[in-house]
Amino acid sequence: MRLRIFTEPQQGASYDDLLAVAQESERSGFDAFFRSDHYLAMGGDGLPGPTDAWITLAGLARETSTIRLGTLVTSSTFRLPGPLAVSVAGVDQMSGGRVELGLGAGWFDDEHRAYGIPFPGTPERFDRLEEQLEIITGLWADTSGAFSFEGEHFQVQNSPALPKPVQDRVPVIIGGEGKRRTPALAARFADEFNVPFVSVDETRTLFGRVRTACETAERDPGSLVYSNALVLCAGSDETEIARRAAAIGREVDELRENGLAGTPAEILDRIGQFADAGTERIYLQVLDLSDLDHLRLVGEEILPHV
Repeated sequence: MRLRIFTEPQQGASYDDLLAVAQESERSGFDAFFRSDHYLAMGGDGLPGPTDAWITLAGLARETSTIRLGTLVTSSTFRLPGPLAVSVAGVDQMSGGRVELGLGAGWFDDEHRAYGIPFPGTPERFDRLEEQLEIITGLWADTSGAFSFEGEHFQVQNSPALPKPVQDRVPVIIGGEGKRRTPALAARFADEFNVPFVSVDETRTLFGRVRTACETAERDPGSLVYSNALVLCAGSDETEIARRAAAIGREVDELRENGLAGTPAEILDRIGQFADAGTERIYLQVLDLSDLDHLRLVGEEILPHV
């Protein structure tokens, strides 16, 4: 089981806040540092305001050395596929090959209105996502120097398909709870399938859909990594757990039921339940970015035992 740190900076974080968390994550031995890709807070004022995901990751690429870096997830509505492929490949070069791309159809219409981003209806967003995945992965894999693509929403003509990432293939993460198109896209394009904030039973169901989609597509279901995102609230004792829950405006009992909350022993037991459902990675959603001791506790008391 790999444990990764996952942040939500649109809720209120500067680049320096993210840098401190990323560097502590690296020192504490976590597998990766990920961030969401949003431009608007979901409750609260979001001060000092949003930071761009790929600009942030470019900075972190130069100020970390071993930890993997990525998005969970970039909205395909935010960027055109060619420029996104260029940005991700560039950050991969800057990091020495440590980047992963989570890409989704987008869902938060308020942030689109707030920043002047077109927000098509659901069917069209998934159509666009599929074409973006074809173009981005095609550009990275192309060896002809004249990549072309003709789609309904995007067309590419004789692209030099540069720059190339350092990695032979930048891992692509697709996730969500969709019943049909999401599993099909994961089977076709993903290196990893992620489900956010669901129970063990729901995890088992969603993973099963992707495995079935892989079999339909004649792909080995075992060639994907299966992962969860879960909110973290760890403490050495009940007082510390309650303090951390209060800091993020949540109730301890609710977090124990729906996230990874409790003492290290409790959390290890909960991780084991997800492992039994097929989970191979867990993204620990850390909401209080000022509490670096939280990361250290997990690094010292949980990481060595997973």
